[in-house]
Amino acid sequence: MASLRKASAYSKKKVVPFTRVSKKRQKSYIKTIPQQKIVKFSMGREELFNKGKLPYQLTLISEERVQVRHNALEACRQYINKKLDKELGGQYVFRVIPFPHHVQRENKMLTAAGADRMQTGMQLSYGKVSGKAAILKPGSKIFFIAVQNERDVQFVRHVLKQIKSKLPCKTKILYEIKK
Repeated sequence: MASLRKASAYSKKKVVPFTRVSKKRQKSYIKTIPQQKIVKFSMGREELFNKGKLPYQLTLISEERVQVRHNALEACRQYINKKLDKELGGQYVFRVIPFPHHVQRENKMLTAAGADRMQTGMQLSYGKVSGKAAILKPGSKIFFIAVQNERDVQFVRHVLKQIKSKLPCKTKILYEIKK
């Protein structure tokens, strides 16, 4: 598999969501859609949350319009879930909120000496599928975590601050207590 182009090539671009896939293969512009990298969208003990035993809720929110790739969301999900499971022993609920629908394409370019004779430039520049992304607007929720007590809240804040570098946008943490 080819390496990924760096996320800054896509993340801050204003883009129209591209999700078109036809049931008839001949009519589809995109022949194959990449596999969803996010394995689970909801982790932890959902029944505790439904009973109201997890009143402390933290939500990571995007502060700008951005595209977040599915592999970045999955990397954050794995890190957060591992830390929460180890520290809180399953007494939490953790959800990944955005679903990556937008199909990203890239126009392959050769960058070696003399490569100008082998490429088509912007002729036929539609591009091949390179991945999927979630398009977030300012104020969009990214991750939701609910925990039991105030001590756990401090730990979750610390974990959320650690993953900020994996996301291509400015974020803030919304904290609320549900009675």
